Amino acid sequence: MKMVNMDPYMDVESNQQFIDRLFSPDPQTCLDALKHLKNTVIGSNKQKGIVIQMGVLPRLYQFLTDEVSSEDLMIETAVTLGSLAKGTDKHVEDLLGSGLIGAVLRGLATSSNMKLTEACLRCLRTVLSRNDATIDMLYEDPTLIPHLVSMCKQQSTTVQECVMTMLSSGCQTPEHQDLLCANGVLDLLPPLLCNSVYRVQIPSLGCLAHMSYQNEKVSELAATSSHNGKSVPDILIGLMSRDKTTEMQLAAAKCMTYMCRAGAIPADDFRIVYKALPTLVRMCQKDVSPEERVDGAETLAYLTEVDTELQRIASISDHLIPTLSELLKYRLPNQNAENGEDNTANDETKTDTITRVVQEVKMAQEMKQAAFKAFASLAANDEDIRRKIIDTENLMENVVSAFTDPNQRVRLAAVRCLHSLSRSVQQLRTTFQDHAVWRPLMKLFQTGNDDILTVASSTLCNLLLEFSPSKEWFSTQPILECGAVELLCGLTRRDDPLLRLNGVWALMNMAFQADHKIKAQILTALGSDHVFNLLSDSDVDVLMKTLGLLRNLLSTKPVSSHIDHIMGLHGKQVMQAIVLILEGEHSAEVKEQALCILANIADGDFAKNFIMSNDDVLKKLISYLTHSNVKLQIAATFCISNLVWKEEEGASERQSKLRELGVQQILQSLLVTSDTTLFDRVKTALQQFPSGTGT
Repeated sequence: MKMVNMDPYMDVESNQQFIDRLFSPDPQTCLDALKHLKNTVIGSNKQKGIVIQMGVLPRLYQFLTDEVSSEDLMIETAVTLGSLAKGTDKHVEDLLGSGLIGAVLRGLATSSNMKLTEACLRCLRTVLSRNDATIDMLYEDPTLIPHLVSMCKQQSTTVQECVMTMLSSGCQTPEHQDLLCANGVLDLLPPLLCNSVYRVQIPSLGCLAHMSYQNEKVSELAATSSHNGKSVPDILIGLMSRDKTTEMQLAAAKCMTYMCRAGAIPADDFRIVYKALPTLVRMCQKDVSPEERVDGAETLAYLTEVDTELQRIASISDHLIPTLSELLKYRLPNQNAENGEDNTANDETKTDTITRVVQEVKMAQEMKQAAFKAFASLAANDEDIRRKIIDTENLMENVVSAFTDPNQRVRLAAVRCLHSLSRSVQQLRTTFQDHAVWRPLMKLFQTGNDDILTVASSTLCNLLLEFSPSKEWFSTQPILECGAVELLCGLTRRDDPLLRLNGVWALMNMAFQADHKIKAQILTALGSDHVFNLLSDSDVDVLMKTLGLLRNLLSTKPVSSHIDHIMGLHGKQVMQAIVLILEGEHSAEVKEQALCILANIADGDFAKNFIMSNDDVLKKLISYLTHSNVKLQIAATFCISNLVWKEEEGASERQSKLRELGVQQILQSLLVTSDTTLFDRVKTALQQFPSGTGT
């Protein structure tokens, strides 16, 4: 038998007369209709949508803002709007578009009734706690935040809960952090953290975390705040006790993590080492909910990201590495066994199933992302930790397969993990070779955003190190044909200085002791004009790596003919660039690189003529023999030694010219140096002159 709905108010669509009662001039009739409306929409998105479509929102806003409305009517209105705000994204969009926020704020501003205040705040909290919430409304009126703060000092736990939830959701930028701090929000937190009401403590912890994240000033103030003689860090330690919920333990540990990373609490503080860190490790365990495992692993990654000792302690704590690897094995439930084969399932059931599948896919991606982030932090510095992580079952397979994950954040976390692991000399020679990670890594350059490109290119820099077998792949035709050189040269033309740096850095590593074919391809792809544009780059790191690239291109190994060939093609531009560097306002490190390039040029058979025929370069080179910086003296002396090497053709003419310029006499005067490296270089150079004994 078909069930008949006996309540005439349960189907608003068929009761236009019922809706009309909301517009009655009689306040009591309006109140009765509103109560029925409230009961109708609670728990039913369908009825919420019908009510909104029938155009009752302006009337509800009128109830809330009209001075003649009774308090009961305003309270029922605020509660009803709060219920509507718990509907679908479309419902909330309609509410916001029709002026919900303004109406509720006006009702809140004029309210002296605690029930009305609470109802308005609940409605605002519902809207602002959504992931897609527009939080600008909190800051448009400069009086709103102070008003919320003053209300939060009242004894109503509902008000405190709602206000802290709103402020936590609305704290998203450094400007927000400072503004909330300036309006006294930080002063509210210590007593609220000590509140015995759980639903007040949790949003208060969230607000503290958001305010202290990467904010030195706020974190320092928070770390030195106290309540009843107990500091905020010590309060947080109490909230990490095992008798507290995992939600509270995690929230407190997150606050400690953010204050530590902001410099307010030292990384070796016992409260970090013996409480916050173990708590986060514990949050990664199987008995914790999937959402909290993800949050715990990501927070642990952030805490340990830059501190070697915390990385070491975490890696040996409670089987953490195997536990994190379990996050990579998260599998979706068997939907067919549960629902999928039931063709008679109604549309609502099918919709619920699809929603659940989407949520499970998202959770699997979040678990992978969290695990990769944690592994990246743990493996950042220690070789033993890297080996433990790489030895984890199927770890490298999981990393490589994640490069093709549809979720960009998973790809980014995976390549960050690979980047940390690629810092291992041993693993570059073994595991990385076995898995040929360069192939999927190269594909990332075609699909990733700038963040992924930055980390991927940093990883490629490591793969191209001189001692890496990966570099040998670039000597084979397939890898050259895949466009690696052109890709890296393309990075050097990007606006992002990090991408330019990594592009030049990778090319520098590729050129080290490379054969002539590789060097020629690099120079052809870059173009000499662009090389010298990079030498004028405003980023000193890019400048340094460009000089390093030139130095490797002009390397004496495996044969000096590379130097002669390159200088024959680009010698004039190279010499101009070196002179500009040596005469410019650059650091000693930059000028040392330029002098080392001159030393390589001086080692060529014909290339050294570019130096000997340029009086300006010779004078500049000689001036560095007596420079106050000993490293520059050493580099200049090495260049002179190559120029006058007695076993090479034309040495006597070069020796004679340099002797006339006073070089031999200057070298003799340098024998009194206390620097052993400079002394050895000077002695070697003097031994090349016929009349110089070097003693």
